[in-house]
Amino acid sequence: MSKISDYIKESYHELVEKVSWPTWEELQSSVIVVLVSTVIIGVVIFAMDMGFTGIMNLFYKMIA
Repeated sequence: MSKISDYIKESYHELVEKVSWPTWEELQSSVIVVLVSTVIIGVVIFAMDMGFTGIMNLFYKMIA
């Protein structure tokens, strides 16, 4: 049981003393980068899906 207690104490100490946390401005800029990247990737996937759907519909019309 003392190993678990030591682990928790050391983890807390590391998080408080050794970890360098980002500033509020750094955090906001990182969030903006993630949001913009997510939107761009979503648009690309949507365009690929619509393109593939169009190709498959054309293919099915040719077969039927």
